[in-house]
Amino acid sequence: MHSRRALLYMPGDNWKMITKSITLGVDSVCMDMEDGTAINKKAEARAMIAKALQELDFGKTEKLARINSVGSGWEKDDIEAVLPHHPDGIVIPKVESFDHVEWASQIIEESELKYGWPVNSVRVLIGVETARGILNLKEIAAHPRLDGIIFGGEDFAASIGAIRTKDATELLYARQAVVVACAANDLQAIDIVTIDYNDIEALRVESEFGARLGYSGKQIIHPAQVEPVQTAFTPNDEAIAHARRIIETFEASQKEGRGAYSLDGKMIDMPLLKNAQKVLERARAAGK
Repeated sequence: MHSRRALLYMPGDNWKMITKSITLGVDSVCMDMEDGTAINKKAEARAMIAKALQELDFGKTEKLARINSVGSGWEKDDIEAVLPHHPDGIVIPKVESFDHVEWASQIIEESELKYGWPVNSVRVLIGVETARGILNLKEIAAHPRLDGIIFGGEDFAASIGAIRTKDATELLYARQAVVVACAANDLQAIDIVTIDYNDIEALRVESEFGARLGYSGKQIIHPAQVEPVQTAFTPNDEAIAHARRIIETFEASQKEGRGAYSLDGKMIDMPLLKNAQKVLERARAAGK
C-alpha cells in the first residue's frame, strides 16, 4: 500500500501540469477526468492520461486516474481508455453503494487477467461525498479491492445543504465516519481539500486536525500545498521517539507480569501501545 500523505489532483487534459506534478516529490498524483476536466474536454483528458501513463516516469509517485462517477455516462469510456496503460489505481468519485465499486473491480480484474498482471495490482480508491455514501459506508468499505476512501467535503456539504465554514464543524460527523470505516477495514483515509490554496496557515491547521482525527493523508490541488501536508501527516522525531519508548517499556513490563504501568507520569496500557505502533507504521510509510 502506497503512503498517501498528499494526493495531488491534476486536470487530465493539461499536459504541462501533469509533467510538473511528477517533479514535486508528491506521494500520489491523481490525473482527473471528472470535476477537473470540462465537459467538452473529456475525450482529450482520456487520451492525455493514457499518454502520460505510457511516456512519463513517475518515479516513486503513485499514479492514479479519476474517472467520472458511475451513472454519469462517461465512466465506461474513462476506465477503458486508461486501464490498458496500468495506472497504480483507479479513483471512483461519488460512490454511494458497494455495487459502484464492484462494477469497476470486475472491469479491472478482466484487464489484469487479459494483460497477465497480478490480480489486485490495480487498486481502487473511492470518493465518498454524499449523504447516501456516508450512510452506506459499512457495506462499501468492506469491498476487497479497496485501498482507501477519499472524503469530499465540498460535495458532502452541498448534498446535505450545509454551509461550509473555515473550522468545518458541519463536516465533523461524516469526516469521522470515514475514518472509522477505514480503520475497521484497514484502508487509508484521505481528508478534505483546503480550497484556498494561498492560505498556508489554514492548510497547516486543517491538516494537523485531520491527522489528529486519524486520517492518513489529504487531498491537495496546488504545488504549494505539498510540503505542509506531508509534514502534518508524518510523525515528527519526538513522536517517533516517544512511540518507541512506549513499545520498549511495554514489552519490559509484560515480562515482569505487569499490565498497565506509568511512563512520564502517564498510565500506559494496550490502547496506547496500539497507538504507538500506528505512529511507527506511519513514520515507516513516510520513509522515516
